[in-house]
Parts: sequence; C-alpha cells; structure tokens
Amino acid sequence: MYRPTLPAVVPVPVPAFEVWVGLAWWTVGAVALDPGVGTVVLAAGLVATGWLVLTVRRTHGSGVPLRRGGRAELLRRAGVTLGLIVALSMAAAWLGWGELIAPAACVLVGIAVARLAGLLGARSVLVVGWALAALGVAGGVLALNSPGQLYGQGLVGLGAAVLLWLAGAHRTRVLAAARP
Repeated sequence: MYRPTLPAVVPVPVPAFEVWVGLAWWTVGAVALDPGVGTVVLAAGLVATGWLVLTVRRTHGSGVPLRRGGRAELLRRAGVTLGLIVALSMAAAWLGWGELIAPAACVLVGIAVARLAGLLGARSVLVVGWALAALGVAGGVLALNSPGQLYGQGLVGLGAAVLLWLAGAHRTRVLAAARP
C-alpha cells in the first residue's frame, strides 16, 4: 500500500484557533440562509470543523505553549474584539443599519486576527486577518446594494469561515499532509 512521506511537523501554538473562529463565522453565515438549506449548511460546517479539530489534535495535540503573557494577551484581544462587536451591533441596529453588522464584525475580527500574527508566529495569520477585513468591506458594500441578508451576512460568514479554515489548515500543515 502506498503511504506518502509527510513533511516533519513543527508544533504550533493554539493549533485549532482558526478552526473554532471559523466555526463561529460558519454559524453566522448559515443563519442567513433559508431554514432548510441553512440547517444542511450548518451541519456540513460542523462535520468539517470536527474533522479539522480531530486532524489538528492528532498532529499537534494542544500545541506548544504561548510565550510568557501570551494567553492573557490572546484572551484580552478576544474580549476587546467581542465587546466592540457587541457595541457596534447595538449602534448599527439602533441607527437602522442592521445589514452592516456582520460585515463590520468581520472587519473587526480581521484586524484582531492580523494583530495575533506575532503571537501565533505565522504570516498566514496576518494574511487571513487582512483578507477578513477586505471581505468585510466588500460584504458591507454588497449589503448596502442588495435586499436581505444573503450577501451581508451569508456570504461574509461563510466566506470568513472558509478563509479561516484554509489558513488554519495551512498553518498546522494539514493541507501539506493531505496532498498526494
């Protein structure tokens, strides 16, 4: 039986970071779809997340420890970003711009993820952070020019999840191991 030789795996800090953030975005995107389709899409995202988490855990375990103070920095940035998203969501809903909540949140998450590149030690995190910010801006423009939540919330949520999952699979070398 043919078994490809895999490249040496260098442990990474917080290996499932992008996978879990991607699941959150997948959920945001699936909620914008019709109930039947949204349920199937959400289930597919849960299966993909489960497979990625198992693969990453099998390869990296819980990862290497973050540098001194890294965990507190990660949690602080996550808390500040979530607080900004909640405040922005309330302000946008109050102003009648509810369709911009998901795109604006995507921009905020993108900036936060990009700022974590040094902590996680990977350029792919920086790239995906700025790609999320660009996706949020594009989703905002589409949301303003279209009715419903499909573009503003659905496209942004599902697109952000795919970007994050691909970046996580690249950073943890799951993509390299999957190639024949």
